[in-house]
Amino acid sequence: MTHTPAAPLAGRVRHARPRATRRGRGRPLLYLLPAAAVLVPLFGYPIYMLGLLSVFDYRQAQVSGGEPTRFIGLGNYATLFGDERFWSILLQTLVFAVALVVVTLAVGATLAVVLTRAGRWPRLLLSLAAMAAWAAPAMTGSTVWMFLFDADLGLVNQVLGLDGFNWFYDKWVAFGVIGATVVWHSFPLVMVTLYAGIQAIPHSVREAAWLDGASEWQSFWRIILPMLRPLVTIVVIQSIIWDFKIFTQIYVMTNGGGIALQNSVLNVYAYQTAFGSSEYGLGSAIGVVMTLILLVITMFYIRALYRTGERL
Repeated sequence: MTHTPAAPLAGRVRHARPRATRRGRGRPLLYLLPAAAVLVPLFGYPIYMLGLLSVFDYRQAQVSGGEPTRFIGLGNYATLFGDERFWSILLQTLVFAVALVVVTLAVGATLAVVLTRAGRWPRLLLSLAAMAAWAAPAMTGSTVWMFLFDADLGLVNQVLGLDGFNWFYDKWVAFGVIGATVVWHSFPLVMVTLYAGIQAIPHSVREAAWLDGASEWQSFWRIILPMLRPLVTIVVIQSIIWDFKIFTQIYVMTNGGGIALQNSVLNVYAYQTAFGSSEYGLGSAIGVVMTLILLVITMFYIRALYRTGERL
């Protein structure tokens, strides 16, 4: 008789738990509201204006008030997609970005392994050097590298004995120098991220591989790398986003894209179209296309972050 009220009480407790769970799920969204209140207007308004300008005939005449602004719908996009130069620069941007991601990942992963094997002071010096490269502004780093490869006073030409050799005249040589500059800026993130991931792997796992006779390369490729797959996915997608929208290094080191814009990528092409040729509507259309491409990549990035959170 004394136990009969317990059943209704237990039922009420069981029904109360899902409500608390639902409330708990919505709580993180409340914490994001202050950041959203700042970021949504900060990024939303420029994207809105970018899309708005892309559907108008908006050139210098319209800016100065000499001619009225004319709505042309998808006319700028039709002009853009019908331009062979746009497709050539888009392909060039994709190839350059992929090459940068591969080299950055290779350099960062190699140095991450070196950090795990180096002594205390070499590890400290390498970490400080990497952090200095990471902290250097893109404008400063690009200017320093440009002076290093200067045709007349550059240290590289003096060391190699290449008197008067212009590293930025040939298209692919210039891309190589620019790529080295971008990798120098980018590899510290990959190095630090993968180093932290390697340190998080239990030492017993690596020790078991060594006892089984696995070499350093086999141990990294077959054991460590599969365990670091979530982190590798994140740094790869993040590197793609950064390298796809590269601007400063190319604009500074090639003086706006090189001879006849031979070293141009989409970001530089959009800038030259909008501000060099005063085709603001067409330049905005290029910006919208870039935004959509980066949005797709960002979706993969968010999905990778979500999966990583589940696994770790």
